[in-house]
Amino acid sequence: MPADVTTKIRDFIKDNFMLRDDRAELADAESLLDTGLIDSTGVLELVAFIETEFSIQMADSDIVPENLDSVETIVRYVDGRLGTTV
Repeated sequence: MPADVTTKIRDFIKDNFMLRDDRAELADAESLLDTGLIDSTGVLELVAFIETEFSIQMADSDIVPENLDSVETIVRYVDGRLGTTV
């Protein structure tokens, strides 16, 4: 995973969703939805961040767990849209 994209996404999640979470770290493959870190409102915030930070317009069909469930899947989605290699 490209470090810059990964770092930006991980930092956004930590700063916005881990405020009340006791964990010190977030594994890249850890499910954000299953752990309850992100709910439906959080998904909308995450989408807005991705669109703004990476200049990507996400279609409704892209807003699915397969693209947004973990740092790993988000980075894979962003890299695919930016045309960078993973």
